[in-house]
Amino acid sequence: MQIYLPIAEISVNIFLLLGMGIGVGFLSGLFGVGGGFLMTPLLIFIGIPPAVAVGTGANLIVASSISGVLAHWKRGNVDLKMGFMLLIGGVLGSTLGVWLFTYLKTLGQIDLVIQLSYVVFLGVIGLLMLFESVKAMRASKTGPPPRKHHNFLQALPFKMRFRSSKLYVSGLLPVGIGFFVGMLSAIMGVGGGFVMVPAMIYLLGMPTSVVVGTSLFQIIFVMANVTVLQSIHNFSVDVVLSVLLLVGAVFGAQFGAKSGAKLKGEELRILLAVMVVSVCIKIGLDLTLTPNDFYVLGTIGGM
Repeated sequence: MQIYLPIAEISVNIFLLLGMGIGVGFLSGLFGVGGGFLMTPLLIFIGIPPAVAVGTGANLIVASSISGVLAHWKRGNVDLKMGFMLLIGGVLGSTLGVWLFTYLKTLGQIDLVIQLSYVVFLGVIGLLMLFESVKAMRASKTGPPPRKHHNFLQALPFKMRFRSSKLYVSGLLPVGIGFFVGMLSAIMGVGGGFVMVPAMIYLLGMPTSVVVGTSLFQIIFVMANVTVLQSIHNFSVDVVLSVLLLVGAVFGAQFGAKSGAKLKGEELRILLAVMVVSVCIKIGLDLTLTPNDFYVLGTIGGM
């Protein structure tokens, strides 16, 4: 059953879109990520223009994150104070990111920038997270791994106490992390969880159980900001596509949150790392492999 998407200007199978929404929503609740790092490439793979995939993906992430954070809230796994600090940086970064997105679109380079950004950031973050998680699992067999202290981070001013996370760190850290992830959210159409989650674990030292819910909390508001700005400045949010994805994502996120409670923190990080690297490889292959069909742009009759 085909449905026409007015902004994307193509027809897509409605059941395919619903299935994609359920799958990405499940991953959102499972890993504490918005799911955009997977949804945006999937939309591009099925023929959605990259700019529309980014704008519409942002809207999807809002709904799936709300569904996921409610499940984690019931378990007390959301650090509100940390979430608000991340949110301050996230709103500033996402606003700047949408402005940069608009500028690149006027230059005609936004599609290439989106795909290259996925390859670079997913590849680096995924591999680092995979190696660190495997190392942590091996160390846990003989005892808890030694906790690393980043002396230069501990020396930063404006320290704050985050009781839910049992941390006493500079407020500049979560604001800075939020700002960087906010920019990625606007340009790549991602919630930024694939960067946010490892940063909160390895830089801030937050417990994995609290990281997931807190990450989803700030993603809600950052991606809502991205969705509104993308709609106003770039007209790249396809409402029909968004609604179909949302229906599936809301249900999938609830099941993902329940499944995530049964896995260890190290196991969750390894699974997320494998997903991130897999998407990176797929996009990289699409950019480098020779296409099956060649085409050229030229003039007729020398005109």
